Amino acid sequence: MVLQSQWLHQQAYSEHWQRMQEYAEQVAQQQAAEILWGCEHHPIYTTGKRAKDNRIQKHLPAPLIITDRGGETTFHGLGQLMLYPIIHLKQRNIGVRAYVQMLECSVISLLQHHHIIAHQRCGFPGVWTEQGKIASLGIRVRRGVAYHGMALNVCVDMRYFRAIQPCGLQAQAVNMCDFIQHDTPLPVLFTQWCRMIQQQLGSRTIQR
Repeated sequence: MVLQSQWLHQQAYSEHWQRMQEYAEQVAQQQAAEILWGCEHHPIYTTGKRAKDNRIQKHLPAPLIITDRGGETTFHGLGQLMLYPIIHLKQRNIGVRAYVQMLECSVISLLQHHHIIAHQRCGFPGVWTEQGKIASLGIRVRRGVAYHGMALNVCVDMRYFRAIQPCGLQAQAVNMCDFIQHDTPLPVLFTQWCRMIQQQLGSRTIQR
C-alpha cells in the first residue's frame, strides 16, 4: 500500500486542523488517499476537549485552542516537527492502541537514527528520554480514520513548556538539540520519519 507524504512548511494551527478534518472525511469516504503531512506551527497551546488542566501558569504565553484530539495541553511552535498521518485504521485492520504504539516506535527509530536513546513510558503517551519528554502524541479517530499525530521537539524555545506539565507529571520537555548538534533541516527529518512510519505500517511512501 502506497502512502503519499507532503511537507507543508509553517502552518497556522487552526487552518491546518480544519484541513485535517476535511481530508480525514474524504479518506473515510474513499475520495482521497491516506497521507503523511509534516509542518511547523506558529506558537500555540492545544489541548484535548476532555483533558485535565495541566497548566502551571494561568496565563499562557501563547493562545490556547481546545481541539478534538485526545491528550492534555501541549505546546506547538517553531523548531518542532509536527507529524500528521491520516490513516484509515479500519481499512488496515489496526486497533487504536496498536496504532499509537506504531507512532511512538517510528519516532523512537528516528531518534535512534540520530544516536538518541528514547523509549515509551507505560500509561503515558509520547516518547521519552532519561532527561525528559521529547515527543507528544494525540490522535482522533472518526469513521475509522485517524488524524492529528505527534510533535517532536527538535530545537524549540523551552520557555513555552515551563507553563505546563507534560502528561501532568513533574517532568521537563527536552529537545533533540540537547543531545546532538542539530544541523538536519526539519523537512529532511520529516522524510526520514516517513521511512520509519512506513516500516511500522508495512507501506511505502512517495512525496508529492
